[in-house]
Parts: sequence; structure tokens; C-alpha cells
Amino acid sequence: MVDTELFEVEMTALMRAQEAAAKTNLDAGQYRHALVDLVQHFQRLMRETHRLIRHGDRTEAELNTVNAKLRQLSAELDYKARYDNLTGTLNRGAVFEQAQRHLRETSLSVIILDIDYFKRINDTFGHPTGDAVICELVDRLAATLAGRGEIGRVGGEEFTILLPGTALQESVSIAESIRQHIAGTAFSCLPSSHPVTASFGVSWNVSGTAFELAYSNTDAALYQAKNLGRNQVVAY
Repeated sequence: MVDTELFEVEMTALMRAQEAAAKTNLDAGQYRHALVDLVQHFQRLMRETHRLIRHGDRTEAELNTVNAKLRQLSAELDYKARYDNLTGTLNRGAVFEQAQRHLRETSLSVIILDIDYFKRINDTFGHPTGDAVICELVDRLAATLAGRGEIGRVGGEEFTILLPGTALQESVSIAESIRQHIAGTAFSCLPSSHPVTASFGVSWNVSGTAFELAYSNTDAALYQAKNLGRNQVVAY
């Protein structure tokens, strides 16, 4: 391959990465694919850098510019592959990866919460208001947790909180505090006559537990909370 063709390949890879990074409607897998493609071209560029400079085919400044663009796009794509676009919380794939990492090292409490009757909010006030409710709820989660645990959005109105090394009773207390914070104060994006509540499932899992099992158990507790009337916390 001649150097001109190599340059064209690199620029094509950059353009694909820029297009992917600019989109907000791709799923995490598509962002990951774009990131892998970008990394492969970045690695090839690094291998060629010294040879190209030595032969004078490109100036060092030009190569540094391309490298900087590749690093920036790599960071953007990595973020989009791991984080939810609306809320900035971990996405479903990143939640599972992080939970599995924790469970290899320590016990893990898992909280799953689901906004009660969220479809009614969307149907009554529209999807932009529904999005605003989700963002305000995440703010309340973060305020209550005060730096503890990791928040993830695993569905439209469903969230997880990972609490490594935290006992079940303490995790239940945390979930109850969050429940009260959600139900006790009106959301700024909704009329005060329209309260928001959420149902919670909580589980504690010994180190070495498969996260699929931990998640299933927590989801069963959430299902029970909804069957018991919603707006409550149930431990598995």
C-alpha cells in the first residue's frame, strides 16, 4: 500500500468515527464497534509514524494532528459505549461489566428501581417531560447516595444501583431513603398534583455470584414490590 492510500484509509476511519460520535441514537454495541475500528487504525498509524517521518512523507506536525484527533474520538466513542446518552449514568452493558468485576472481588448489593406508572407520564405530558422526570430522578439518586455506589440506567424507566461491600440491611435503608426522596417532593417538571413514585427490589450477593443470578433475584424482589402496591422496597 502506498503512503497516499494509507492516508486515505486513515481519513476514512476518522470520518466514520466522527459520524458515529456525532450521533446520539446509536446503541452501545454500535459505539463499541466504531471504537474498535478506530483503535485498529490508530495502532496501524502508530506503527507507521516513525517510518513516514523518517522518509519525509509527512511532517511530524501533521501526524501529531491526526493522532490527537484519533485520541479525542476514541475517548468520545468509549464514553458513548459505556454511558447512557440522556442521563450520563452507566448503560446496561457497563452495569453488567462493572457488577461482574465487583463480584469477582467482594460481595455486592444490587438495587433495581422502576418508576411507577411512567407510561402515564409520557402519555399525559409528552416524552420530553418524561425525559425530564428521568433526569431529575437521577439527580435525586445521586444526591441521596452522596458518592456511594454506581448508578446505571438499564431500561427506559428502570435503574440499578451497585453497592459493593454493603450489607443487605444497609442497602435496604439506602433504597428506602431514595424512595422517600422521590415520593416526598414534587418534581419540578410536573404539576404538584402529579406525584412520582418508584418501586424497589434489593438483593445481597456473596462474592463469586454470577451477576445474571444476582440481577434475576433483585428483579424478582422488584416484581414483588409492584405486586404489593408499588412505591415500596422489597428485599430478596
